Amino acid sequence: MDITIQQAQQRVDLWIQTIGIRYFSELTNLGILMEEVGELSRIMVRTYGEQSFKESDKGKELSDEMADVLWVLLCLANQTGVNLTEALHKNFEKKNIRDIDRHASNEKLKQK
Repeated sequence: MDITIQQAQQRVDLWIQTIGIRYFSELTNLGILMEEVGELSRIMVRTYGEQSFKESDKGKELSDEMADVLWVLLCLANQTGVNLTEALHKNFEKKNIRDIDRHASNEKLKQK
């Protein structure tokens, strides 16, 4: 089932209002976001880097860790009044102007 960013923001908000009772504060959610990014990083380093998995890493899925990061980001967007669909469109515009030739002329990217 496909879901737009706007729908995701709405569904997270509905979940928070009905099951989650209320949003954590913005600062608490920022801290939670950092924790979730750390958990994502841990799985990435063990899957694609040189570190080995520990017993406590078993059962962790990359997709679930990414979804946790997205969930908290959606919460923060809702709390701060950010429409992530609009923000992403503006970000593409910014990158298309700023980086129009930047990556094409980057010799480091041509090495592979």
